[in-house]
Amino acid sequence: MWELIKAGGWLMLPLVLCSVFTVAISIERFIRLRRGLVLPKHLLIQKNQSIQTVVKNLKSDSTQNQSALAYIFNDGLDAAAKGEQFARAQMEATASREISYLEKNINFLGTLSAAAPLLGLLGTVVGIIESFLVVDLGSNANPTMMIPGISKALITTAAGMVIAIPALFAYRYFQRLVQEYVAELEQQATLFHAALFYQENDNEQHVDQEFQKVG
Repeated sequence: MWELIKAGGWLMLPLVLCSVFTVAISIERFIRLRRGLVLPKHLLIQKNQSIQTVVKNLKSDSTQNQSALAYIFNDGLDAAAKGEQFARAQMEATASREISYLEKNINFLGTLSAAAPLLGLLGTVVGIIESFLVVDLGSNANPTMMIPGISKALITTAAGMVIAIPALFAYRYFQRLVQEYVAELEQQATLFHAALFYQENDNEQHVDQEFQKVG
């Protein structure tokens, strides 16, 4: 492997860095975007579920409620005493912050998937240029002197593609996953806010109505 990197020339260094960042970001996002860390099942508001049950789960064990949904619910609950509009604004601000955490480094992963093949293409051009520069067309130079440059061109091209393809797949996967999480967070926040400001005896009816609207 080291010999292959050396044969690819100096452009293999940024390509290797791209591969390292791609693997590191993919692993980090895969761990961070587990469903239980974003939308824990015990906090999800279902049809005909009382808001008191969710509040009880929020307060039962704070160490288990370090998810995006828990932060949104907790901030809405803490702001409820200041009125409906204030609570809504607080929940929206918290949701924006949590969504930015979910999207962290995903755009960079997309940049890597676009930059890697361009670096490979640059290596191709540099390799071809070097191949022709080492051959003096006005003399009886050996054409085999072009082989190292051509080899460099092919290696960098292949390396760029090998890095770009999985990076693109990972970028699209995490992008889609975050979109699904954002949609669910918005739905759950709407249900929680609606249930929080209705009378206790009407909680289940209004939660069910809001569930139908956002669903």
